[in-house]
Amino acid sequence: MESIGVVVNPIAGMGGRVGLKGTDGKLEEARRRGAEPRAPERAREALRSLHRRAPGLTVYTAAGVMGERAARDAGYEPTVVYDPATVREDDATDPARPGDPANAETTAADTRRAVRAVLEHDVELILFVGGDGTAVDVADVLEDTTTAEAERVAATPRDAAETPMLGVPAGVKIYSSVFGVTPADAGRIAAEFDRVEPREVNDIDEDAYREGEVRTALRAIVPVPVAPDLQSSKQVSSGSVDSLATGFAREVEPGRTYVFGPGSTVGAIEAALGIDASPLGVDVWRAAADTEPDKTDSERDSDGREGTVLARDAAETDLLEVLEDPVTIVVSPIGGQGFLFGRGNHQISPPVIRQADEIAVVASDEKLDGIDSLHVDTDDEELDDDLRGWQQVRTGRFTTRMMPVS
Repeated sequence: MESIGVVVNPIAGMGGRVGLKGTDGKLEEARRRGAEPRAPERAREALRSLHRRAPGLTVYTAAGVMGERAARDAGYEPTVVYDPATVREDDATDPARPGDPANAETTAADTRRAVRAVLEHDVELILFVGGDGTAVDVADVLEDTTTAEAERVAATPRDAAETPMLGVPAGVKIYSSVFGVTPADAGRIAAEFDRVEPREVNDIDEDAYREGEVRTALRAIVPVPVAPDLQSSKQVSSGSVDSLATGFAREVEPGRTYVFGPGSTVGAIEAALGIDASPLGVDVWRAAADTEPDKTDSERDSDGREGTVLARDAAETDLLEVLEDPVTIVVSPIGGQGFLFGRGNHQISPPVIRQADEIAVVASDEKLDGIDSLHVDTDDEELDDDLRGWQQVRTGRFTTRMMPVS
């Protein structure tokens, strides 16, 4: 490979740690809550990985935080082919945003324009940084052959629809199978792939997602490099977890604080404890102290489940404010992907994870049957290394399985 197009969505993932479950239409609210960009650093990580393996690539990208800065930081001298700050003022649907792109509210239209611009240079791969929404924007440009603008792109030596794409994961929700497992993986795949295969671009309705409902839709089938370190599409169904939830609820430790991650499996445990769960949010519950330690299990069945909800649908700052030792984090791997941290639960950040003395992983056997290994991607390399190894996963009232974490 001699040339690559790099497009970064600089606001991708900003809503995660502040509890917004996405940034689409919520950028100002995310900023008000103190959200910090995460996509630029993940872009640098991917491009550094790429540069170590392919330092001589010609890189076409967009200005500033849409790719130029990350490419330069990684060691490349990129060619800038699009600048969001110079969009024509007479474009009524997307007015000019003067100044540094780092301070601009880049939009999906900027992503699409940047992809079209790099395609005009016959790049051999589009490496994009973002989430499912960004993947949809890239795929739309690659597949669109109806507009005059797309037809001009298709007239380049390489057919736009045949150009492969590869995602650097930076969004909150990532259901598509076009992303590397980590940014470093994406950089390595971009440097080393030698063939492609069709894979799915999926997206969900973020407004419905914030209300606790997952509405997924297949948006495109696109060519993607073949590699073992690509994540799979998320599976929504995970099997029955009733006995698992009942067993976990009976064994909660008096006086312990539990951080419950998102998802239906963990939600079933919360329901067994009598907690009004936020289905796709993060809740904190503290079990009541054991005032009568001599009770039998049958006598303790109801009293042992008493407790107090300390936070519901919490952001990272909320979690850090209410956590009291000892702390257990309860999470379930994403079906089909195996992620424990770094997909859909960014509120459970490295500082939150480090405050816990126990991580409880729960999943049905059906869900685990579709996962070869578990994954972590917390934005903290040292923490990720600490979490890797073997993890016990509770699968039923009395049953567990050991799974590798990679």
